Amino acid sequence: MGDRADQLRRAVEALPDVVAVSRLYVTEPVGGPPGQDAYLNVVVELDTELGPRELLELGKRLEHDAGRTGGVRWGPRPLDVDVLLVDELVVDEPDLVVPHPRMWERRFVVEPLTDLAPELVSAPARERAGGAVRAVGTLESF
Repeated sequence: MGDRADQLRRAVEALPDVVAVSRLYVTEPVGGPPGQDAYLNVVVELDTELGPRELLELGKRLEHDAGRTGGVRWGPRPLDVDVLLVDELVVDEPDLVVPHPRMWERRFVVEPLTDLAPELVSAPARERAGGAVRAVGTLESF
């Protein structure tokens, strides 16, 4: 919702210890109500001392700052920040699961993750991931 590229740029700029940002992808919505506009997605790699809980809290703060309020699950929103992986940590709490429980099902995660860490993404994982994605350059060039 809104200026999607600007929302992403501001969120990435607010993240600490950014090492790399994937290419920018236009992706079809997965789940949620029909008729949603395409999404923009990136994966960001951090080299940070923040733990999973602190990263989740930062993500929620960035979403709030972008104007996100409650709404329909998987519905339109100005910004959605997920914690995908934190080193080799495994977290299984009611509001935080790391690795992200659906990341391997979603091409909008798998493709940008492949840009940054191809060694983590197997060919079968890329084939199984659902949803259409299209690289459209970088966040800076969009």
